[in-house]
Amino acid sequence: MAERAAAYRRFCRGVIDVVAPLVAVVKPQAAFFEQLGPAGMEVLADCVCYARQAGLMVVLDAKRSDIGSTATAYADGLLGPPAEGSFSSDAVTVNPYLGDDSLQPFVDVARQRGCGLFVLVKTSNPGGPRFQDLVTEEKPVYRHVAEYVEQVSAHTLGKSGFGLAGAVVGATYPAQLAELRTAMPHVWLLVPGFGSQGGTAGDVAAAFDSNGLGALINSSRGIIFAHARQEYAQRFTEGNWQRAVEAATREMIDQLGSETAAGRLA
Repeated sequence: MAERAAAYRRFCRGVIDVVAPLVAVVKPQAAFFEQLGPAGMEVLADCVCYARQAGLMVVLDAKRSDIGSTATAYADGLLGPPAEGSFSSDAVTVNPYLGDDSLQPFVDVARQRGCGLFVLVKTSNPGGPRFQDLVTEEKPVYRHVAEYVEQVSAHTLGKSGFGLAGAVVGATYPAQLAELRTAMPHVWLLVPGFGSQGGTAGDVAAAFDSNGLGALINSSRGIIFAHARQEYAQRFTEGNWQRAVEAATREMIDQLGSETAAGRLA
């Protein structure tokens, strides 16, 4: 495990070195580090700290949820200013299905520390509709969750016009993405599903407001494993994998710039 963890550390730092001048946020997935046990968790802390030292914001994709003191402990450990050897991030993903009392500790800590959270509202996986689209009180469950998130953000507005509570809304459901942008005008949207899961720049266009703000578009495998994609494998060898990462990142930026309102920011 120690050898694998060391490889993770080199790889993560190599990715961060490439993307830091190009993007604003990175989103490490906690599960892949937890899989390696204590050595992996040390690498996760290193990854978070290294990214923040490079000037990047970090969204820790941990999908935590619990109630009472346990939720408070999660929030305390995962949100906060940079600290050597810790997992403290700018924002964390959270699961709402234990109820609003499971989310309130994250809201409270985020407010105290100038951080944020992203609540799972409409996820990108094929099985999401099994529960999220169930209709209750004449609307799907995901709309009930969206109303909560919008309420929190409307009461915690910053200068940008957005609050501290964001929403995870998948690129693989573009119609619902447009619906939820309208339903949550003060909410940052974290949009997974771009690239490897099939989402395109056109699919995510509705996530942005008219000023080109309000959305973080996530591409993971399509960028960090770009050297394995056919179009890049023909141009870059495995030894030049960082050049493939840069090329894929720039390609994504160009697509979003040309097909979404984000292009107005350039």
